Amino acid sequence: MIKKVDTSPAPYDFSILRALRRRDKLTIQQLSDRSGVSSAVISKLERNQSQAELDTLFRISRALGIHSAELIALAEARTAQKKRPKAYQSGAFTFQRVDYNNVSCFHGFAKKGSRVSRPEMHHDDYEVCWVLKGHLRITLPKEKHELRNGEALQFDAVLEHEYEALCDSEVMILHMAKERRF
Repeated sequence: MIKKVDTSPAPYDFSILRALRRRDKLTIQQLSDRSGVSSAVISKLERNQSQAELDTLFRISRALGIHSAELIALAEARTAQKKRPKAYQSGAFTFQRVDYNNVSCFHGFAKKGSRVSRPEMHHDDYEVCWVLKGHLRITLPKEKHELRNGEALQFDAVLEHEYEALCDSEVMILHMAKERRF
């Protein structure tokens, strides 16, 4: 009988504890004293030799001055996510769009004179427009910006804004979710 070996990564990598502890210039014993978690448990967690219970993570995170959810998020195993772009049209601009949990990426093209006077409604995002080629004007409620090759602009995406291609242009636009703390 052949036994199948699970090669998927462990869901959590608590070796991040070592970096957090060192950031605060703490020894394992000092972290143990602050948290009430034994030094043996902390050592095993830092070496990924055991998984922690929620109460243990709560006590360690408080001793490190962070929320337990932040500690879990830092320890969550990161694996690459490959996606294929989808065609996307906004006004006279054409895009290839890729969406991830906290960012949407738009690689776009516009002919001279193309405009988007009211881009689609955004969530509570920041928007970054980076002109890869060409010349673009971005109009915000109280300001106008002209961007040329290699220039970028970041602004709050909930503001009314307009893009205008002043010549044939290629752009990268990122919508980045604002951090939600609660």
